[in-house]
Amino acid sequence: MRELYHVVNALPPVDNAFAGTVATDVINMKNWGHCSFLIQCGAGAEGQAQITVEACSDTTPTNTITISFFYQECVAGDTFGSIIKPVDSNGFETSAAADKIYKIEVDNQMLASTGYNYVRVKSVEKVVGAITGGVLAVLTEARFISEIPDSALV
Repeated sequence: MRELYHVVNALPPVDNAFAGTVATDVINMKNWGHCSFLIQCGAGAEGQAQITVEACSDTTPTNTITISFFYQECVAGDTFGSIIKPVDSNGFETSAAADKIYKIEVDNQMLASTGYNYVRVKSVEKVVGAITGGVLAVLTEARFISEIPDSALV
């Protein structure tokens, strides 16, 4: 059997997906070792946003702490740039370009110092411009093998 993984539609695709301040669903990582958030942007070449990752105390979330993470950017086809770790937990600003993808990588060790098991991606619009997009969360390194994994949204 191939490696078990679980996919969550953390921010369903819509027009103007990143207007204002937007956060994905809160993902429970207690049974997973790694989460890859895939931010997919379609039409819209002008908007830009500040992207951060937050450790969350629960699914509400009642408390959040921004954490460091790794990311890669793809602005053409399927060719990604170098893996980048932001200098601090302030995240990064997206590029103004249509049809781009960002891979955000979070290991459960990155959450360990916070004492939280939950994580989400947060986007704050910096340059206004409607972008069609959404975010998938792909959980890997399962603690338990199950053909149908438990929900990661609880």
